Amino acid sequence: MATILAVDDEEDMLVLIENILKKNGHCVHAVKNPLSLDENNLRKYDLILLDVMMPSIDGMAFCKKIRSKVDCPILFLTAKSIEADIVEGLLSGGDDYITKPFGVQELLARVEAHLRREQREKHAGFNLGSIRFDLSSKTVFVAEEKVPLTKSEYRICVLLAKRKGQVFSKEQIYEQTFGYESAGDASAVSEHIKNIRAKFQRVGENPIATVWGIGYKWN
Repeated sequence: MATILAVDDEEDMLVLIENILKKNGHCVHAVKNPLSLDENNLRKYDLILLDVMMPSIDGMAFCKKIRSKVDCPILFLTAKSIEADIVEGLLSGGDDYITKPFGVQELLARVEAHLRREQREKHAGFNLGSIRFDLSSKTVFVAEEKVPLTKSEYRICVLLAKRKGQVFSKEQIYEQTFGYESAGDASAVSEHIKNIRAKFQRVGENPIATVWGIGYKWN
């Protein structure tokens, strides 16, 4: 299941999109006015469907406005079929376009194709709630604030976050994060976890839970 944002000023179009995608198991947030959205919360979406022609703001202009804040695919919904308009949309930061009117299977096929690609190519980063991992720069953010993790702390966070809910012992964390031949021992993991928690708590988050007698997991 993916969390999808659909933005279109036409109520009937939003209802159609919601019905199609919800029947396929997705969670859909439908919005008529993009300017009503909190841009800091856009990272929670796995994919955005964005109408081009809207009275409040042009879809392409809105895409340019938010592109630096979201890493998910943005698909334009457009009644236009002129090549220049399509090119402009892709240059503004869009990943694809769907020309109106579209069929049920076409919408599903486009959406599912982009979601599958995201799962295969999630190299730029990923989000868990308000926590964002930028894998290319090896940094972690809460909202727009960078969490000052060391390299070791970052590795531990990525290991736990990518397998959210799975419990790891200190020994497993040490072996998978640092390798068998690294200096030190598994007891160092406890100190790393302690430091990670302190840094996240300063920005209002506490993502790592202790499972007593077993180890740690990402909430």
